[in-house]
Amino acid sequence: MPQPPLTRSRVHAVVTAYLARHPAERDALAPLLSALDAADDPIARTTLPGHITCSAAVIDRAGRVLHVRHNASGGLLLAPGGHVEPGDATLLGAALREVEEETGIPAARLSHTAAFRAEPADIDVHEIEANPAKGEPAHRHYDFRFVLHLVPKTVETTVRADEVSAVTWLPLAETTCPALRAKLLAAPLGAAPEPLSASVLIRNDRGEYLLHLRDHYPGLIWEPGAWSVTGGGRERQDASLEATARRELREETGLVLPGLAPFAVEEAVSLDGTSHLIQVFAGRWNGDAAALPLTEGVMLAWFDPETMPRLRMAPSTLALIQRHARQAGPPKPVPGSGAVPRVVGVHLYLEREGKVLLGLRHPDSAYAGNVHHALAGHCERESAAACLAREAWEEAGLVVDPAGAELVHVVHLVDAAGGPPRIQLFLRAEARGEPAVYEPDRCVSWDWWPVDALPDPIVPYTRAAIDGIRAGRLFTEMGWEAA
Repeated sequence: MPQPPLTRSRVHAVVTAYLARHPAERDALAPLLSALDAADDPIARTTLPGHITCSAAVIDRAGRVLHVRHNASGGLLLAPGGHVEPGDATLLGAALREVEEETGIPAARLSHTAAFRAEPADIDVHEIEANPAKGEPAHRHYDFRFVLHLVPKTVETTVRADEVSAVTWLPLAETTCPALRAKLLAAPLGAAPEPLSASVLIRNDRGEYLLHLRDHYPGLIWEPGAWSVTGGGRERQDASLEATARRELREETGLVLPGLAPFAVEEAVSLDGTSHLIQVFAGRWNGDAAALPLTEGVMLAWFDPETMPRLRMAPSTLALIQRHARQAGPPKPVPGSGAVPRVVGVHLYLEREGKVLLGLRHPDSAYAGNVHHALAGHCERESAAACLAREAWEEAGLVVDPAGAELVHVVHLVDAAGGPPRIQLFLRAEARGEPAVYEPDRCVSWDWWPVDALPDPIVPYTRAAIDGIRAGRLFTEMGWEAA
């Protein structure tokens, strides 16, 4: 959902927040304040005697500031910038667009600074000489100036020849605008991009992770309607990113955890299109997610990493959790009980005229890529028969009556040394309809195979189960000798 167009009330809010930080500049900005209260729209470039412009100071890792030689100013070296266009949703968006148009550097290669964030570092009122060639009289610019980091160490630039004749990088102390230069030199600016947000991975002793289902507000929040970890942006009162992580955790879940350890720094794309670094912390908690005091979003719940590919979540979040799970190792037994949770899988054993239904897994599938397997899925908060009916419909469009499901085999296995124990249930049931590929990212085809001529390759425990069913055995164990 695109953001609504920029309005003077939103500009007024930016100016009010700026003056709260720089109250001594109120008199200097009096013309802008008057323009915001006048009848004509100061955002439009046709409004006279003055209108709004936006520019950006881009700082690279050598501490230099990007400048362009602007044709309209008689060849002066200035920060890239220009007038607000009708499609600009924010003042910052206008500045980012101008940077890309004049230098070829897209927003995705820029990030906000901790010192200024998405707020203007400077607002300047200056006079513009008449330009008879464009039919423009002398007028005034109210320039909103933003500060951004260049994310890569180096970047190629291209110029928009009708507006810019050259691109150059100047030392911070040589920034051509005196007011902006003073604020850059006074700010605690590093040369490299830095994390401006923090999030928390919370894992329990069962190896599950606490996830937060976000509200579905497209254009207003990051990854709307998706499962994510808790976290948010650093605020001015936060003494550190760990303080940010603890505040967000407390605000979103009510949790106060004694130990949070830095885990990784992740890169994401902000709603404004800029690059955004996130400091990720990890913590441990065992408790009932449903009992937490939800204050934001839709719900909180525990999920096993193997279930998460079926959830709607950002690929980067899924990869982050899977990486943490690999490093954390297998779940530990619950203290005092000696019990180890079992992953329960439910499989459809569907046989017709001596042939059994098997699917060929997608080559890129996280499990058993390019290998034949029974129709199956993990049992969630549901009965095994209900799981069977759900998976049959979701994966192949088959209609199964849970009441008619019959247990025909159980495989109790460990896939790999140190891996979680698994209980694989094979249920026989009548199914209406012909199998079709409903999840092409997981299964590329469904085929009927003679029970005495199964395909190769096939998931080993699936073959063992079919062999056991043919032999009249109900139970098989696999992998325990290496567990």
